[in-house]
Formats: sequence, C-alpha cells, structure tokens
Amino acid sequence: MKVFTPREIVSELDKFIIGQDQAKRSVAIALRNRWRRQQVPPELRDEIAPKNIIMIGPTGVGKTEIARRLARLARSPFLKIEATKFTEIGYVGRDVESMVRDLTELAVNMAKKEEQEKVQVKARELAEERLLDILLPKGKTEGREEDGGEKTLEVVRGERFEGTSTRDKLRRMLRDGKLDERYVEVEVVANTAPMVEVFSGSGMEEMEFNIKEVFGNIFPTKKKRRKVKVPEAREILVQEESQRLIDMDKAIENAVRLTEHNGIIFLDELDKVAGKQSAQGPDVSREGVQRDLLPIVEGSTVMTKYGMVKTDHVLFIAAGAFSASKPSDLLPELQGRFPIRVELDSLTMEDFVRILTEPENALITQYQALLETEGVELKFEPEAICEIAGLASKVNERMENIGARRLHTVMEKLLDEISFEAPDMNEKTVTITRDYVIEKLKDILEDENLSRYIL
Repeated sequence: MKVFTPREIVSELDKFIIGQDQAKRSVAIALRNRWRRQQVPPELRDEIAPKNIIMIGPTGVGKTEIARRLARLARSPFLKIEATKFTEIGYVGRDVESMVRDLTELAVNMAKKEEQEKVQVKARELAEERLLDILLPKGKTEGREEDGGEKTLEVVRGERFEGTSTRDKLRRMLRDGKLDERYVEVEVVANTAPMVEVFSGSGMEEMEFNIKEVFGNIFPTKKKRRKVKVPEAREILVQEESQRLIDMDKAIENAVRLTEHNGIIFLDELDKVAGKQSAQGPDVSREGVQRDLLPIVEGSTVMTKYGMVKTDHVLFIAAGAFSASKPSDLLPELQGRFPIRVELDSLTMEDFVRILTEPENALITQYQALLETEGVELKFEPEAICEIAGLASKVNERMENIGARRLHTVMEKLLDEISFEAPDMNEKTVTITRDYVIEKLKDILEDENLSRYIL
C-alpha cells in the first residue's frame, strides 16, 4: 500500500470534501504519525500514543465524511458509532467494549477478502472443473465396485477417454459465454441455523456470541439445491473454493494486527454525553458513559471471539456540535486523551456551489448519472446552480442548519417531476435554468410552515 504524505492525504480528501482545511490537516498529520511510529525503534514504538481528535461543528459540514474517506485512503478498518448508543455498565444498553468487537469483525472481513483475492485464480480454476462436472456428469458405471471390491478399470478408462474431448468442447463453450443462459443445479449451504435468542445484559455480548456459536456447531450444516444460471453458479462455486483455499487462522491473525495498529473508530455525538451533573443527581447516560469510554480510549485489552485485542493504538476521532455543551464539560481524563481539537466552519453559499459541482461524487454528477440510465441528459446552467445553493443557504439560516444535507432535500424536490416522468419523456435533453428553480421552489419558500416540512 502506498504511504501518503500529509500533503498528499489533504489532496486526496480535497477530491471529495469542500473546505475544512484545518480538519483535513489534523487528520493527515494523525495518519502520517502512524507510519512514523512504525519507523521508530521498537522500545519507543509502544510508548507513542495516537493523537486522537475532536471535531467540533454543526451537522452536515463533513465531519463523518473526512473520517470515512481517511479510513478508505489508509485501507483501515473503520467503525462509525454514536456515543448515545452506550449506557453506563449495569444499565440496559450497549457495552462500550462492543465497538472494539465490531471493529475487529470488520477487520476480519477485510482480511478474509484480501486472502480470497490472493487465491482467486486457483479458485476460478477449481470452480470451472466443478461446473464442468455438473454440466457433464460422470457415467453411473464409473467407479462402481464389483462384489470383490475391485473397480472395473476398463469401463472407467473408456468413459474418461470418451468424455475428454466433450469436456474440452464444453470448457471452450463455457469460457466463450455460450452456456450463460443454461440452468444448472448447485448445492449451497442453507441458512437454517437454529433460532437461539440470547437475552444478554450490558457486558455480556461476548457470551451471547459464544452461546450462539456452540448451538450452531451442534447441528450439522444443511445444504440445499438451487437452480441457477451458469454465471451465478460459477460465482457460488468460486466463493466456496476460495473459502476452502484460504488459511482462516492467518486471516484472523492479520485482522487482529490490523485492528490494533490501523483501526479507526469515529465516535459521533460525543457532545450528547458531555453534560455536567444535574441538581437531581448524575445522569447515567452521560458521565457514566464517559467513565466507561475512558479505559477504551486510554488503551485496554478487550476480549473478542477472535482473541484479545488491544486498543492502545486505535485512532479515535470524536465529533459533536457542542452547541449545548463544550469539550471542557468532558471528564478531565477523557479530555486529555483527545489532544487535537478542530473547529469546522459552517458552510456558506459559495461552499454549496462548490459542493454541487467540484467533488468527484458531486451531487449534480450523481443526478446526471441516475437520469442517464433512462436516456435523459440533464444539464444545469451556472445561474441555476447558484440559485440552488442560495436557496439551500437561506433555508439553513431560517430553520435548522443541517449543512450540506440541505442540498439533498432541495435537489430532490427540484427534480421530483423530472425523475418521475423520465422513462416516458420524448425530449431526452433537459436543461435546468434559474427560472425553472425559482418556479419549482418559490411557493414552498414563501410559505415558511410548508418549507419547514418539505425543505
């Protein structure tokens, strides 16, 4: 995997996220520090703690997207979770350790997929042979034993010699796609695991996994026959063969190492658990959650079904609007584990214009691609784009500021009629003008009560 410099990381993030330069710099440095830690002497390596980050800013300004793109860039296991899902130990709710188990599960899937890609060529060869066996079944007399237990070798040789040329012809037809419309029967594992529901309290989730595994292993694996077309059958067989070829123990070992050294946990809505004690007493969903989060963020060992996983070098990126509270309302010990604080800017009309047009996954590009599937070419005049951005900005000011997500609601309402009529339209080129935008959204914007519900 390519090792990116901080400047290259920011450049990659710029392709998808508009603005927020300071936040991009901070996450770029944090990611680069991981690589730097691997280069220092071993005796010092374990002493260097990750530089966890708190992103402060309103919803819809790019906090989650920055973390998600960063993880994709680093090819790291990434988990987004809301802090409000957790409750203090002893109360009904998720245990904070479950986030590490979920992250490990994601890493195992990543490592398993990587191992399967390595054996893909061999798996395809084996799957092809199995598919040919289905298309050209062996004769009933082949391999039949006489009363004395000896095989009739003459019959076997004769049939194999005769079938070789036919098999080669079938192989060529299979590779040329001439058999793609033919149906074959394949055996697949039936998803009929016994319904064992385990009601476990907080901190008992690992026990639940183990009980389900035990009960699942008691019953033999059931298979069922499915009638599918040849291309689908080939993919089913490739999947089965690649599962057989990979070393699962090696994949799990790699996954645990990947979790411990490359894992990224995005902890959203941290501000919701940052309240002080109230006059009536402590709020169990706030300070209790912080106390439980503290050892995970500081670095501890969590038991998972794949073994012990250390969180000492997992990168935690926390985020929140912090409108009703502030980072200093967090427990002092927890504050100390997030040394980097970044404030994200609210988005302006100019930012909205750039979001609509500049990123590789720009909203306008997405709608154009969607309607292109119906044979409709969608064009936007520059004045229309400015009008859409201006309307989204005004609605954010008048009502709840939901950032760039407002663009989705405005665009969906604007293109509602075109999206509905697209399959039946005779005119296959549609140009969105400024007047069209005003006409479609004027009534909604003038009626504030209506715009509150629709936009």
